[in-house]
Amino acid sequence: MNPQSNLLEHIAMERQTSWRAGGVVRFGYAPSSEKDLALFLKSKSRPGLPLFFVGLGSNLLIRDGGLEALVVFTHRGLSEMLVSGDNRGKLFYASAGVALPKLARFSANMGFEGAEFMAGIPGSVGGGLAMNAGCYGSEIWDCVERVRTITSDGEIKERSPSEYTIQYRKVSQKYEQKEFFVGGWFRFNPGDKKKSRDKIRELLKRRVKEQPLSKPNSGSVFRNPEGNFAAQLIENSGLKGLHRGAALVSDKHANFIINTGGATAKNIEDLILEVQEVVELNSGVKLKREVHIMGDHC
Repeated sequence: MNPQSNLLEHIAMERQTSWRAGGVVRFGYAPSSEKDLALFLKSKSRPGLPLFFVGLGSNLLIRDGGLEALVVFTHRGLSEMLVSGDNRGKLFYASAGVALPKLARFSANMGFEGAEFMAGIPGSVGGGLAMNAGCYGSEIWDCVERVRTITSDGEIKERSPSEYTIQYRKVSQKYEQKEFFVGGWFRFNPGDKKKSRDKIRELLKRRVKEQPLSKPNSGSVFRNPEGNFAAQLIENSGLKGLHRGAALVSDKHANFIINTGGATAKNIEDLILEVQEVVELNSGVKLKREVHIMGDHC
């Protein structure tokens, strides 16, 4: 198959992000496999625009003016999961497009524990690796044995955690050439299948109880400052229920901004900026975003 056949123009990102808002990107490519992706990136005829990888779009906002870029969508074609062994036990491999809750269930069903927290993260393996996603006190890089990456020229590499600087919600590569995650090997501990499944169910119940999941959202908008909680700072500033257009600071969880119906990217970004400004004025703390905002204003 010709890799170019999966190349589309003018992709509306409101359909590709969990906020259901945002502008249009110039080109989008949905690889059918890792091999297909490598062939596409090696092709001399591919668009020579800035390259970005997007999974489930759960921490992304594209401004209403759009983005002149080539976006690779991983969540359909990069979906492999498998288990292998080494002299230290089992390793779980998951491609970049695999949803983290799916990996959590897969490992639990295989009788391993340690991935249960991933069931509460509304993102994919690639995005989770890129930002060191986590919840309930655990982070994805705690489980990483090694990762698989691809260069903008389509070259596949394997990297170890020592080749990255890993921080709270931030991962930086120590090598020069830009690479993108296409998968990772994870090491979990042998455990009790039923206990792991029960733990996942309890985490999901807790998530439903605490988070406004009935409306489009992007998960936690801000990182927790050291020694504090972003949601608490926002609530203490009296910002629950604040809205700009159809974008609303959730009454259920103050670190969530929800799209109540028809919110624009500008509505959401304006609300983010106002929350940052008011919280800093009231507490002296400048909240840092977890959400990536890209593109042009209208």
